[in-house]
Amino acid sequence: MQKISSSAAFADSKPHYEILDGLRGVAALMVIWYHVFEAFATSPMDQQFNHGYMAVDFFFILSGFVVGYAYDDRWKTMKTKDFFKRRLIRLQPMVVMGALLGALTFYIQGCEKWDGSHVSMSMLMLATLLSLFLIPAVPGTGPEVRGNGEMYPLNGPSWSLFFEYIGNILYALFLRRLSTKALTVLVALAAAGLASFAIFNFSGYGHLGVGWTLADNNFLGGFLRVLFSFSMGLLMSRVFKPVKIRGAFWICSLAIAAFLAVPYIGDGGAPWMNGIYDSVCTIIIFPILVYLGASGKVTDKKTTKVCKFLGDISYPLYVVHYPFMYLFYAWIWREGLTFEQSWPMVLVVFFGNIVLAYLCLKLYDEPVRKWLSKKFLAKKQA
Repeated sequence: MQKISSSAAFADSKPHYEILDGLRGVAALMVIWYHVFEAFATSPMDQQFNHGYMAVDFFFILSGFVVGYAYDDRWKTMKTKDFFKRRLIRLQPMVVMGALLGALTFYIQGCEKWDGSHVSMSMLMLATLLSLFLIPAVPGTGPEVRGNGEMYPLNGPSWSLFFEYIGNILYALFLRRLSTKALTVLVALAAAGLASFAIFNFSGYGHLGVGWTLADNNFLGGFLRVLFSFSMGLLMSRVFKPVKIRGAFWICSLAIAAFLAVPYIGDGGAPWMNGIYDSVCTIIIFPILVYLGASGKVTDKKTTKVCKFLGDISYPLYVVHYPFMYLFYAWIWREGLTFEQSWPMVLVVFFGNIVLAYLCLKLYDEPVRKWLSKKFLAKKQA
C-alpha cells in the first residue's frame, strides 16, 4: 500500500502547500484503519473501511504535483543524477527502516509463514537484503517468506514505494520532457487504461487494490496506477491556477475519509460497479481534492500545526506501521477475536504507530537525510 511521500519537494525556497501536507497525513491515517480492518475481513468485499487502498492513488497524485512544482523549472541547472540523489535521500532511509522493522517483527513472530511452516534464518536475511534495496520477491520463491505472494513480505506497503521510484524515473527521463498537450494526451490514455482495468475486473475483485504482488495482473495494475496518478499530478502542477475556497483542509480531509471508508459497492456479483467507483474516485475526485487543497490557505495557528504534524509523520507512518500489523493479525487470528473484543489493542496499534512514526522521523529520518544531503549534494543545491 504511499507513499507515500510527497517528497523533498519543499526543501528549497518555494513556499509550502501546507494543506497538501496535512491531507497526505489524513490519507496515511486512513491507511492504518484500512489495514486494521483487514484482520476482520474474509475477502476484499466484506472489509470495513473498504476503499483505503485508494489512498495510494491519492499519494501518487500528490507526489506528481509536488515533484512537478519543485523541479519542473530547475532542469536547466540541475543534472538528472542530482535529481535521483535528492529522491533517494528523501525516500530510501525510511525504506531501510521499514525493512529492518519488518525483519524484526517476522523474527518475533517465530519466522513462520502464514501456513505455519518455518523459514530459515538465512532466508530471512536474504529477504531483508532484497527489501533494503527494494528488490521485489517472486511469489513462491524462498525470499517470499510469508507465503502470500507479497513483493515485500517483510513490509507489504513497500510495493508502492517501488512504483513511486518508477514514477520518479519516468519523470526524470521522459515525462518532464513532454509538452503540456502531450502530457494531457498521456493522462487521458492512462485514465482509460486504469478505468478499463477496474471496470473489466482485471484484478479479480473489481477494484484497484493492486500492485502489491508480481502474480496475475498486479504489476500491470500497479503500473497503470502510478502512470495515471503521477502524470495527473504533474499535469495539474503545470496548469494550476488557484480557486477561492475557505476551510479547504477540513473539507478535503472529511472528503478523503469518507471516500476511503465507503463499503464495497455491490455484493460481488457485478464487480464492475465497484470498479466504476474506484475509477471515478481516482480519475476525477482525488485530482479535484488535490487541486482544492493546493488552492486553500491555512489562516489559523491550530490548523497550521495540525497540517505540519500530519505532513511530517505521513511518510514514516505509512512505512513503519505494517510490520506491527503482521503481529496484530497473527494475534487476532490465533485467538479468533472480533473487533468488539479487541478494540483496546486496536487503539494501541493506531496510536502506537503514530508515536513510532514520530520517533523515527525525529531520531532517524531527519538526521540521516540531513547527513546524506551534506555528504552527497553540492552546497549550491543543499
